[in-house]
Amino acid sequence: MNIFKKILAVFLRVGISAILLVLLFKFNKIDLHKLLIDIKGADKVLLAVGFLIFFIVYLLGFLRWQMLLKSAGINIPLKRLAISFSGGVFFSIFLPSTIGGDLVRAADLAGHTQKTKEVIATVFLDRLSGYIGLVIVVILALLFAKGMVEDKVVLSSVIVIIAVLALVILVLFNSFIYSRITKFLSTPGAGRIKEMIKGLHHEIHIFRNHRKMILGNLFISFMIQVIAPVSVYFIALSLGIQIDLIYYFIFLPIIGAITLLPVAIGGLGLRESLFVVYFAKAGVVKQLAIAMSLLSFAFIIIYGALGGLIYVLTVRHRWVQHNASPQVHRKHA
Repeated sequence: MNIFKKILAVFLRVGISAILLVLLFKFNKIDLHKLLIDIKGADKVLLAVGFLIFFIVYLLGFLRWQMLLKSAGINIPLKRLAISFSGGVFFSIFLPSTIGGDLVRAADLAGHTQKTKEVIATVFLDRLSGYIGLVIVVILALLFAKGMVEDKVVLSSVIVIIAVLALVILVLFNSFIYSRITKFLSTPGAGRIKEMIKGLHHEIHIFRNHRKMILGNLFISFMIQVIAPVSVYFIALSLGIQIDLIYYFIFLPIIGAITLLPVAIGGLGLRESLFVVYFAKAGVVKQLAIAMSLLSFAFIIIYGALGGLIYVLTVRHRWVQHNASPQVHRKHA
């Protein structure tokens, strides 16, 4: 029954992606033929530059996770870590949002290290760190924009994103709020969820003594959120879109935060709709906004396919390692 529910959920999200794309094309009267011409006519050199810049995002993401794992005392070979990370990149294409890929890499590495709670904590903190970096970038971008963006939708989106971050931090690090939540979860049937939250809360608090690591991690997250918009900026240039770079530092963090919602496969459909909504505020025509989004998604597909190739080709290697029951030592904070 659980497998049936999971399959149904996947098909549901695929359907949502398809419906969002159909509605987007229909209500915005997008000419598919012209859209394909725009994509085919994109400057290949500028696309290649954007593609290479996008690789830096994955490289920094890998280093950020490695830093967290080392702080948790989980020391594994670089090759094995790259395999789990590649699996996460691959499955994030097919699962709802990037969170789906996070679950895969967490499950894969947890099975190898037998340190499930610790690995899950590092993946959660990795995602939280990225979200913090996202918030910092969008706030700084709005300050540097000097009134260029005063749209109520944009400002409201930023306020919501900041509020979500504040809520998560309060739940995790404020003892009063945390105690109230665990008390609420004492109701019948919530025992498993309560234990999971308590375990995650305990593992996360271990990192409090690693201040240098936390600062380094946040710096990497900040750089990721700065570099990712630059990659899309080159995609836009390849399509002939000429708008100020500051718009990318404002709109893309907002789009990135919203597409974390697990409503569509890989964020497809939702992302394109958001590109149209937000970049229209900078004067970008809808058709080019969709082309820009689809090309950025193509980058994700290509890197995901490479990650999948690495993951699939090492199946036998992982199976041998699992049966060998490797000893992974954890340092006590």
